[in-house]
Amino acid sequence: QVQLIESGGGLVQAGGSLKLSCAASGRTFSDYTMGWFRQAPGSEREFLAAIRWSGGSTFHAPSMEGRFTISRDNAKNTVYLQMNSLKPDDTAVYYCAASALVTLPRYWYDYDYWGQGTQVIVSS
Repeated sequence: QVQLIESGGGLVQAGGSLKLSCAASGRTFSDYTMGWFRQAPGSEREFLAAIRWSGGSTFHAPSMEGRFTISRDNAKNTVYLQMNSLKPDDTAVYYCAASALVTLPRYWYDYDYWGQGTQVIVSS
């Protein structure tokens, strides 16, 4: 059974940082792309970043580049999202996802597996 379990969310003041983790289990993900998305109330699910398990190629949404960084630890089967200079607009539920596509997909419907999400609240 595939499981993606996010952690690291919480309450942070504007300007602060958080590092989210996504622990993957249940299958071999070496040929997969891992992605981070977020969804605020009343908004669509928004792509943030993607990374290939094999080779480590990354793509960050242009609006996030410079503040958010995706990385992975193959030995731990864990993907991370480092978030810096957080703003109240970053408040959302953050999701980890896995896609069988090799093209660093940016659309939620290209992802096959999803975690349950972790809440991030940025206070002003």
